Amino acid sequence: QVQLVESGGGLVQPGGSLRLSCAASGSVGSVNVMGWYRQAPGKERELVVLIRDGSTNYADSVKGRFAISRDVAKKTVFLQMNSLKPEDTAVYYCFANVRELYSGVNTNYWGQGTQVTVSS
Repeated sequence: QVQLVESGGGLVQPGGSLRLSCAASGSVGSVNVMGWYRQAPGKERELVVLIRDGSTNYADSVKGRFAISRDVAKKTVFLQMNSLKPEDTAVYYCFANVRELYSGVNTNYWGQGTQVTVSS
């Protein structure tokens, strides 16, 4: 089993910054893809950014404001969010596609979610 543990959410004023982190632990053989989705109240979950082998895929709405980075050895990703807007308010979910250590099967996992609220 694999666990994704997130941290770093909170309340911030418009224009402010937050940094999220997500660490994968458990039966992780290797991480294929890792990143973040978000879900605002009354809306569907949407992609924020994914990182695979150093290549990134950002949603248009966050390009130039958000930046993903990773620590491969620690199986951790970070999301630096700058110039935050009220429309960035959502629950942010960490996502990982992991090759399981013992079975070799590729499996999707989700974190428990962390609330980000942008409000004055």
